[in-house]
Amino acid sequence: MLFIVAALLLLGVVLGTVAHIPLPVSLALAAVIGVWLLIFTARERRRRPLQRGR
Repeated sequence: MLFIVAALLLLGVVLGTVAHIPLPVSLALAAVIGVWLLIFTARERRRRPLQRGR
């Protein structure tokens, strides 16, 4: 429960920050985060293959 509260608090801080910076900066930061997530996903899938039959 504490994790959910902390996550929501962090989300509120991030959304408040995004509301005050220009749109091109927000989009650039979103692209950076998206690329990082794609790289993270690819590395995790390569490290741990999907387990089928569970």
